[in-house]
Amino acid sequence: SFFQLLIFAFPMVLAGTALTACVAYYIFPYGWSFDLCMTFGSILCATDPVAVAVLLNELGAPPRLKMHVSGEALLNDGAAYVFYTIFKMRYFFLFGIAGVGEAVNWGEGFKLFFQLALGGMCIGLAFGAGAVILLFALNRRLSGEDSIAQVVVTITAAYLAYFSAEINGMSGIIAVLFLGVTVKGLGVTMVNDPHLMMHFWEVIEWLLNTLLFTIAGGLWGYMMDDNPTSVRSEQRVKEALLSNTDWGYLILLYVLVTAIRSVLMFGFYPIFSRIGIGSSWQEVLFMSWSGLRGAVGIALALSLHAEVWQVTMDEPDQEKHDSREQAEKVFGFVGGIALLTLIINAPTCGPLLKKLGLVKPTETRLQMVDNFKKHMTH
Repeated sequence: SFFQLLIFAFPMVLAGTALTACVAYYIFPYGWSFDLCMTFGSILCATDPVAVAVLLNELGAPPRLKMHVSGEALLNDGAAYVFYTIFKMRYFFLFGIAGVGEAVNWGEGFKLFFQLALGGMCIGLAFGAGAVILLFALNRRLSGEDSIAQVVVTITAAYLAYFSAEINGMSGIIAVLFLGVTVKGLGVTMVNDPHLMMHFWEVIEWLLNTLLFTIAGGLWGYMMDDNPTSVRSEQRVKEALLSNTDWGYLILLYVLVTAIRSVLMFGFYPIFSRIGIGSSWQEVLFMSWSGLRGAVGIALALSLHAEVWQVTMDEPDQEKHDSREQAEKVFGFVGGIALLTLIINAPTCGPLLKKLGLVKPTETRLQMVDNFKKHMTH
């Protein structure tokens, strides 16, 4: 239910942010400020359900588990972005550059949180209502042009909602989220060609995900390059990029991030298992392991990296070097965690799903497999 997803999102994301920040602050040897550690923690709390959602559909997982995995990722991406924005402002304020960042205290932090979250929600609902009205006006199923116009309405509304929210100091991600929820809830029956709409957004999602991972992978690989003949000096490479020791800390971070997610899932289990559509310990165990890191975390790390380079452009060399080194290190760890979850967690989700008994083939599927075996033996 929606209340279960809210628990997955805001309380669990904030707790995960704080615990991950403690790992970076007390265990990492880099001397990061606590505000940077909280920014880092908020980035790593955003999960990516794409690979897991495909797996759940292929194996025929329970609808409740699909709803929890996809719904959690939708809401916690927005929550992670809200916390990222707040702690990034505090981190940038430490640079001491006029007009950069803000010393957000507890009271201002709560105010900013509600401004970002609730403001984004209101803008999303408003644009969603407008999109539904336009979909209704174009609801002529025999017109191919109107079907295309409906697709244009959805993508236009999404971008307008995002930029309107961002310009007014609210969360664009949450605005687009509630826009989608509104259109899905009120306007899905007005879509002339559901297949066209679905396939269009599937292609857009695939292209944008591919583009994001290509850019991030290229930058991450460039940053990992320790070739002393490159533009950067060998000493600069040794100082800023992931050394052998850093790789060890990356493995430790992966283990601790996985453990933190498990502790949070089972810690909140007594609450969300008693509300809404409930849950089981098998589903909670699977969700603890299937929390992959991907598109949103990488995008936030790229954004932080780009903004740090931009705001420190006119700073003295040493201060510029220190700030940019921190941003590169953050991006290196986020990219490393995304890589490890993709090559370790993702391939093992299928066997874990079967081991926990969450996949029960239907009679039709069993009959099809039996008929196929009989056909192959003759």
